[in-house]
Amino acid sequence: MRRNRIAGLGCSRRYRNLALYVSRRTILVGLTSVALSVTVHGGAIESLSVDDSEGPVVLGRYSTLHDGKPSAVLILHGARGVELKPGAYERYATALAAAGIDAYLVQYFTPADREALGAESAPEARDDYRTARFEGWAKRISSVVTAIMARTDSSGRIGLLGFSLGGFVAADTASRDKRVTALAVMYGGMPNTRVSQVKRLPPLIEIHGDADTIVPPVKGEELVKLATSLGASVEHVVYSKRKHGFDFSDSDPMTADAIGRVVAFFRASLVAS
Repeated sequence: MRRNRIAGLGCSRRYRNLALYVSRRTILVGLTSVALSVTVHGGAIESLSVDDSEGPVVLGRYSTLHDGKPSAVLILHGARGVELKPGAYERYATALAAAGIDAYLVQYFTPADREALGAESAPEARDDYRTARFEGWAKRISSVVTAIMARTDSSGRIGLLGFSLGGFVAADTASRDKRVTALAVMYGGMPNTRVSQVKRLPPLIEIHGDADTIVPPVKGEELVKLATSLGASVEHVVYSKRKHGFDFSDSDPMTADAIGRVVAFFRASLVAS
């Protein structure tokens, strides 16, 4: 296991002015093309939908024009959805696309999820609801994996990138679905009810701020220990004096550092040499 502690001054690499080029030549097998949105960073975001037993899963596809069969990363939002700060998720998606990896921003909540996890509900009720929903969310993510792998140009290599609640969903899904070949968890962990049942995990990077009071750093440490015990390769990166969601900042230099580490991890884990 490689463990890094980042002091919080400066950064190892920066991703600026990343051009996103979207191919409109193909539509995913098993996906429905809904619309093409406005141009963003030099390209268009393709809106897609995947059929699932609980209702459609809407995706925003950021695709690369690199030659060959691209790998893919599914980006899973936190408890407040993509709407909390869409530009923060977009930074990761555009960086992955620029690096030759198709990125899919996955809106995995159902209407019932949005209602149950809304600000009007009591914290205890939200906690109970999340605990009961992990298996259902994992199935929805696996439906997306199935659709992407059905593409004629798919490399067959798919990674998950989850933020906060999405990090727990990503870890849970990766432990259930052997087709997931790389896992990046941003200030998340493994659901408590799943820990004793996990038998495998893919290569993992877990990133946390040591001042996180929303998801305590110990949850990331527990996931790292679990993955290590199962023989997975693990990188654990801890940022000094950084709080929950530090990488959503538009001004913190560690935002670029975190994005660079995630992109480098997926390139090493998913992109054939």
